[in-house]
Amino acid sequence: MSTFITCAVTGGGDTVGKSVHIPVTPEEIANAAIEAAEAGAAIVHCHVRDLATGKQSRDVDLYKEVTERIRSSDTDVIVNLTGGTGADITLGGVENPLPLDEAGTDMAGATERMAHIRECLPEIATIDMGTMNFGEGDYIMTNSTSQLDELARQFAELDVVPELECFDTGHLWYARQMEARGLLEPPILAQLCMGVPWGAPDDMNTLMAMVNNTPDHWTFSTFSIGRRQLEYVAAAVLVGGNVRVGLEDNLYLEKGVLATNGMLVDRAVQILDNLNIDVMGPAEVRDMLGLTKHG
Repeated sequence: MSTFITCAVTGGGDTVGKSVHIPVTPEEIANAAIEAAEAGAAIVHCHVRDLATGKQSRDVDLYKEVTERIRSSDTDVIVNLTGGTGADITLGGVENPLPLDEAGTDMAGATERMAHIRECLPEIATIDMGTMNFGEGDYIMTNSTSQLDELARQFAELDVVPELECFDTGHLWYARQMEARGLLEPPILAQLCMGVPWGAPDDMNTLMAMVNNTPDHWTFSTFSIGRRQLEYVAAAVLVGGNVRVGLEDNLYLEKGVLATNGMLVDRAVQILDNLNIDVMGPAEVRDMLGLTKHG
């Protein structure tokens, strides 16, 4: 049996002040991606961050620099860029939801959301497959069905494979409906995102519900956030999926020990080796998924 590892190297969450290892600049993000690839990740999933604030950014030039740095290195790895930016709403409060909180709101049209993907042409990029309360407070991750349909159309035009980030069974339900309408065509790649408040909890019964709602001809990975991330390395392969680790989802190697991306990938490789699971390289994953290597 074999599996592949995706490393989510930085994310867009408020983690910069929580670990000295969170990469912020394009050079740091690219170096973290290369470190993860050298440790055994076949895919690196990348966001970019504002250089002044460390917060998530949609700056096309930052994405371009990260992508070019990774591609110009001597280390082969599949680049997977987030497509989830530009879908953020923060309400103004419980008594006055409108006007929206400007500091926490960043909404963009489908074409604008795809600008960095058109410029960089990664092999894979993500689509968040629905709308949900995301964490505490007034923030809502917002993806309407019409937005999702248009994003899928633009992915197909670019020959970039979408990774469908599914945070609950309803997201899988809509993705299956998109496939039935011809908006998604094989290879279909899904990421089952577990333990993210307030999507699917990361207990095994819910994980199996997610797996059972994923068609057999799809390829999927799964992960959980925080301290269960490394447990999910084993859980992912036991339910027939692939693996995701990285600082986007978890900052620690073990209690009290802050991790780097390379350390998390290395630990995942150790766990898989102990389970007699072979770890696939990027060339094998490209062949399996029929990816187009741009750039």
